[in-house]
Amino acid sequence: MPELAEVHTVKEVLKKQILHKKIKNIKILYKKIIENDIEEFKTGLINDEFIDIKQKGKYLIFVTKNNYLISHLRMEGKYFVKDKNAEIGKHDHVIFDLGDILLIYNDTRKFGRMKLINKNELDDYFKDIGPDANTDIKASYLFEKITHKKVPIKGLLLDQSIIAGLGNIYVDEVLYEAKLRPTVLGSELDLKDCENILKGAKKVLNAAIKHKGTTIRSYTSSLGVKGEYQNYLNVHTKEFCPCGNKITKEKVCGRTSYYCDKCQKNK
Repeated sequence: MPELAEVHTVKEVLKKQILHKKIKNIKILYKKIIENDIEEFKTGLINDEFIDIKQKGKYLIFVTKNNYLISHLRMEGKYFVKDKNAEIGKHDHVIFDLGDILLIYNDTRKFGRMKLINKNELDDYFKDIGPDANTDIKASYLFEKITHKKVPIKGLLLDQSIIAGLGNIYVDEVLYEAKLRPTVLGSELDLKDCENILKGAKKVLNAAIKHKGTTIRSYTSSLGVKGEYQNYLNVHTKEFCPCGNKITKEKVCGRTSYYCDKCQKNK
């Protein structure tokens, strides 16, 4: 699943290719991706244009003159920019005709979703989503969110209502930076641990953004950009830690997790 760094990369590449082009038509080949009434969705976008693209956690926010188009890529969602005469593929589900080019939403598993909202609805739409993990978050905020929860920290960091943008890959890397095992309970952590987690989140995500994300399985170079942060991972999918110790691989909160039982401690 694309995480904050990958969504950031998609946003930056799309901004260079689709802004200020008139949306002439929209073809929707798989209706469940659209959370609005289909005709209202089309009417709200056709003859408008994308004037900016923003991001909230794992969400893309396409800004038009009149509305916001929220796009969540989920597991396998990708965007392609192709010539106007390009052939439509089997997994191309939403096609925006921008005149000389097509913006195509492709999703092998069809889990992605789009919703068109009014500009005054944005705060309400994201009311249950926490602050982005690479922003300046106070340790006291995280401590208050997790201190009463007897849930492994792995699961808490995957909870987008606490902090947004971290998925399985980056949570493993953040916990390595914080020197904590994914099995440690939120209720066992102190303020210093929370500070280390947030510091690790900024370090990992900013480095991942610099290297255009991590290319493992579902995140590919759909826009001509190949993420290279997989070359800098310390524990996720690795056999050995940088310290030389063998990595432990186990299921935590239903997700395959990687950690070093030498560098990362229980409380």
